[in-house]
Amino acid sequence: MGEIIVTDLKNEKHTVEATEGLSVMEIIYDANVPIKATCFGCCSCSTCHVYVDPEWINRIEPRSEEEEEILDMAVDFRDNSRLSCQILYNNDLNGLQVTLAEETKTD
Repeated sequence: MGEIIVTDLKNEKHTVEATEGLSVMEIIYDANVPIKATCFGCCSCSTCHVYVDPEWINRIEPRSEEEEEILDMAVDFRDNSRLSCQILYNNDLNGLQVTLAEETKTD
């Protein structure tokens, strides 16, 4: 088991346990860090949009064409934007750092 570090919309950092084989979105959700994740992993919305720390962006699988299409509609798209439901956690990602985007707001 590893961990990821999530910065929420209040700029608070959460170090959460990460299980290999789960998506980063599932890990964040299961850790009770507020994330909207409306489609819960179907890659059909941007409510699990995160910014991957630049030191990690080249260590994760590239975006798929489907993910690119969804991110084109994101409010604040950046080079390091990803849908957390599309990042599959493995032990090589132990310590991964992500920041939640505005679309993840649950209120």
